[in-house]
This record gives sequence, C-alpha cells and structure tokens, in this order.
Amino acid sequence: MKRILLAIFIGLGLSACATSPLGRTQFMMMPEDQMAVMGAQAFVNMKQKLPIDQSPQTNQYVVCVAESIVKEIGGNGGQWEVKVFQDDSPNAFALPGGKIGVHSGILRVARNQDQLAAVIAHEVAHVLSRHSNERASQQLAMQQGLNVIQAITNPTTQTGQMMMGVLGLGAQYGVLMPYGRLQESEADVVGLELMARAGFDPQQSIDLWLNMEQAGGGQPIEFLSTHPSHATRMQELKQHMPKALELHRSAQALGKTPRCGA
Repeated sequence: MKRILLAIFIGLGLSACATSPLGRTQFMMMPEDQMAVMGAQAFVNMKQKLPIDQSPQTNQYVVCVAESIVKEIGGNGGQWEVKVFQDDSPNAFALPGGKIGVHSGILRVARNQDQLAAVIAHEVAHVLSRHSNERASQQLAMQQGLNVIQAITNPTTQTGQMMMGVLGLGAQYGVLMPYGRLQESEADVVGLELMARAGFDPQQSIDLWLNMEQAGGGQPIEFLSTHPSHATRMQELKQHMPKALELHRSAQALGKTPRCGA
C-alpha cells in the first residue's frame, strides 16, 4: 500500500510540473478553470466587503490603464473586470479569471499613468505566472481533500482565510500570506515587459518604488522579509530596463501611446 501511495504521489508530482514565463519550473496541481472560479468568487467577496469608488473620472482613468495592459496578453487576456475600491491602503491585486482590483489609496503613490501601469502590470504578471496556482497546489499537497471552492465562498472560516491568502487577498481577511521573494521578482520582470509592450514608460517603475519607499517609511530587513527590499527591487528593474526600453520603443513605433490621464 505504501508503494502504491508513493507511486501515486510521484505521478501527481510529475504531472503537476509547469514552467513560468521566465522558464522557472513550477509545481501545479490545480486546474486553471478551477482557479478562475476561485478568483471570480473571491472578487465577489471583495465587492461585498469594500465600498466601490463611484467617481467616473477615477474609474475611467484606472480602466483605461488596465485595459491597455491586458490587451497585450492577446488570446489569453479575455475580458477583465476592473473595480476601484474606496480604501486608503496603497494596494492593488489581480485574480485568476480576469479580475483586477485597485485601492484608491494607490493613486497617491502611483502618481501618473505610467506608474499606475507598473502597479497593474505587476499584479497581472502574478496571474500570468500562475503564482496563486503554485501556492494553492502547495496547500493541497499538505491538505489532501480540501474543498477550495467551498472555502473561498466562506472567507470568515480559517480555511477560507487561508485560501484568500493564497490568492493574494490575505491582508483584507486577517491572514498575511504574501507572495514569496522569487514570485515577487518574477512579477516585477514580467510586469515591466508587459507595461513596456503596452506603450507605458518602463522607467517610471523605478520612480514608483521610490514613491513606495517614501510612503512606507521603515521596512523589515530584506533577509527577514518574504519581499525584496525596495533597493533590491529597483536594482533588478534597472538590470532588465534595456530590454524594456527596447520593447517600449517598438510599442511606440506601432502607435501604442496610451493617454489615460494623470
């Protein structure tokens, strides 16, 4: 029996291998359509929990930037739902199934369309890189038989809070489960190239993190944090900037010059 179980788990492990946009091997057990259902339900929960910003000008601005970004995903982009939430925290998120949420507080940090594009492209990059699937698969490997869809529909339970954290929404539900440093760095690079292909100025991503650093004040030492420090983040962005600038020039040559405002 032990040998049979071992063979089953080895088979699952081999069948669950995937590759990220940057070529990193990933462990995936969750079907993408199930992740999309989870993302859609989580977005419903967020719309019930947080008030939605009703400003036409703000919504038009954010939707313009978001749509310019997701157009670059091509056939995998589909129709994305975008909502601006009245929340002072400088935050944004994207969920499997084509959902984007932007907190009004991020607009004080992302001070123009290019900086907002850097934020949204980074969050969309988490979805494109299937980071939520990675984390959900890790949880499933530890807790076989977990009904993740049912857990998402009841985020007040301990299991529901854990799964909301898997999707990157843990802070709103009392469970902090941030993306790991490797996933954050990957989203930075993928997001940088994505915003550049959409015609936004990739150099503004550096200014965004300077703003973040000023707004956040002190932060944990990088070694003790799951996130890269702002300095490391900016250094990595600078390393990938030459390619991003080339993509930006190509985008401009194709007439991609977003004019969303701010």
